[in-house]
Amino acid sequence: MKVSRRSALIAAPALAGLAACSKVSEEGADFPDDDLRLIIQADPGGGSDLSSRALATELESILGVSVVPENMPGASGAIAMEYVGDQPADGYTIGFCPVEIAMLNTTQNADVLPENYSFIGQIMNAPGVLSVAADSEHETLADFLEAAKAEALTVANSGAGSIWEAAALGINNELGTQFTPVPYDGGATAVSAAASGEADAAVSGVGEALAQGDAVRVLGVMHDETLPDLPDVPTFLDAAGADIQYGGWGGIYTAAGLPDDVRSTLESAVQEAVDSEAYQEFQKNSGNLVVHRDADEFATFVDEQFSEFQELLG
Repeated sequence: MKVSRRSALIAAPALAGLAACSKVSEEGADFPDDDLRLIIQADPGGGSDLSSRALATELESILGVSVVPENMPGASGAIAMEYVGDQPADGYTIGFCPVEIAMLNTTQNADVLPENYSFIGQIMNAPGVLSVAADSEHETLADFLEAAKAEALTVANSGAGSIWEAAALGINNELGTQFTPVPYDGGATAVSAAASGEADAAVSGVGEALAQGDAVRVLGVMHDETLPDLPDVPTFLDAAGADIQYGGWGGIYTAAGLPDDVRSTLESAVQEAVDSEAYQEFQKNSGNLVVHRDADEFATFVDEQFSEFQELLG
């Protein structure tokens, strides 16, 4: 059938209107309407993995879709972090963001910079502790620090470029100690080295030290107050007069450029998940602290940590 020029001119705006309506409908679709991926920068079974999976379970019931954890270890987390930064900024790929996100650009020259990401919220913190073998000659934190000022002492940590290596170096800078950082494959292995006497001490997350039970003596806490699981262990401020705070914190992030409405949905969901009884109980049993910062607060915190570690490690 032949279509007249007049009919074509009348039809064109109508078709354009239908296309526009279709586009508006697509852009305005409720988020999420499909499953989410949660990229974890570590192997299964570690602190980052378990915290991520505990949160994912709560997010699924809140968002009404599956949140599928995917482990992507390697290069101290840089592989996963660079991957998340390269994904579409649509909220369907989120990641567990460890403290090393503020360090890897300095320690490994990785393309891991705060501006590459949209930060959704902090979900936990594992305060650092210094531990020695249960039969160590060093019975107090003050004893150990004095000895480390007089001679070099080996201090095990969770790996080169890790938060716990940075903590050992930070203590040296602050107190004039002569800690010699010794990297191991993870915090649990580092604490085991201290327990066996292979290293003079270990710097690790509190949960990793508690897991060793009576095999270690925790001398000091790198936090602003004593911890519920270690009420008799002093902070570095109390024992040494130095406000030393290092923690294996973690949160949720995505690629930069996340739309405001998607960011708001994820931010609210993460806060609700963190506030849930099941998640709170999980972190308590792990020896960690439940610490929540909203999207803006977390972004500011990451920026501050990035600047601090640039100065310390650069």
